[in-house]
Amino acid sequence: MVDTPLRKGTKLAIKHTTRSARAVVRELQYRLDVNTLHRIPEPDSLRLNDIGRVQLRTTVPLLCDPYSRNRTTGGFVLVDESTNRTVAAGMITAGD
Repeated sequence: MVDTPLRKGTKLAIKHTTRSARAVVRELQYRLDVNTLHRIPEPDSLRLNDIGRVQLRTTVPLLCDPYSRNRTTGGFVLVDESTNRTVAAGMITAGD
């Protein structure tokens, strides 16, 4: 949603339901090639309009459900705290 690519180690704010917390991108697992639906493993970054799977680490526990079960508690938004711009929207697929 912004021109700055999302990279491993990027620190952001996460907004989930009514809560806000800080998060760091721990891992970029893959990027999806939308033309072939091929998964590109461990990309260097995710750019504007890319679709991918990432692993986040938050500063506080978030009570969540898989998006397929509950859209409200299964979705989140990532925000750049320095510019207050939305960086990404996401769906929760699994939790640790």
